[in-house]
Amino acid sequence: MDLVLTLIAPAAGPALDNAQLREAAAALRVAGATVRPATWLSPGEAADLPFSDIAPETAEAAAGAAFAGAPIDLAVLPAEGRRKRILVADMDSTIVVGETLDELADFAGLKERIAAITARAMAGELDFAGALRERVGMLKGLSAEALEKTWERVAIMPGAAELVATMRAHGAVCALVSGGFRFFTARVREALGFHLDRANDLIIEEGKLAGRVVEPILDRTTKEATLRALAEEHSVSLADTVAVGDGANDLPMLLAAGLGVAYRAKPAVTAAARVKISHADLRALLWLQGYRGEEVRGP
Repeated sequence: MDLVLTLIAPAAGPALDNAQLREAAAALRVAGATVRPATWLSPGEAADLPFSDIAPETAEAAAGAAFAGAPIDLAVLPAEGRRKRILVADMDSTIVVGETLDELADFAGLKERIAAITARAMAGELDFAGALRERVGMLKGLSAEALEKTWERVAIMPGAAELVATMRAHGAVCALVSGGFRFFTARVREALGFHLDRANDLIIEEGKLAGRVVEPILDRTTKEATLRALAEEHSVSLADTVAVGDGANDLPMLLAAGLGVAYRAKPAVTAAARVKISHADLRALLWLQGYRGEEVRGP
């Protein structure tokens, strides 16, 4: 099977160079691969190294050893079928920086307490739905105006706008699916151009948070089910889907997708996911699909 090793450096540097590409090629050859000439996707930032004759795991181990400790992301993927037709993305700490629920809790003076629960839930140490109910319950009585104030703090993750714009421009369906709240996903969808968003709804009574969410809660099972439903709806195989997320509730979705990417993820997610991005921004998902710099669309 023809495979591709994609090497990705952070946009802010240090840059990827030809010497490193030669080093990667040498490591693959030592492992038994037949290596073909490298191709720059974005000079200094991302490159493809096509090869064959060894297993993906063998190639990834060889390349990983060659770049141990270096701020370089790498992945080995099939050369065929790289460009995906459906993108399903998590929101918090993936498409946006940080956790919107933790920021909302700041207006109740509870950020540290709620963030600690969030961290355990995202690490897979707590039942997601139970942890969400607990955290939302702690915010009962908070003015709904805090939602708008929280939105003013939200920062889009670097590369997110380019990821969505480029995939849309090439015909992909882009969905935002979050265990967070639709108040925020709807705004992120509009800002970035996602086709649709799915999330939980907070119950608001008399201008204040009621401390409850609309049931049933969108959780890890729902995320995977949404990916599968979108693939079926658009007559797309799961092999032609890409999913990205950082938390334990994203893992079933990542494992079901043709390309599941753990993005700056929690350790348990990074350990289980096939592809990990720890240094680069979200444009890494474009390089993994073989897009070139001149094809990338702006926000």
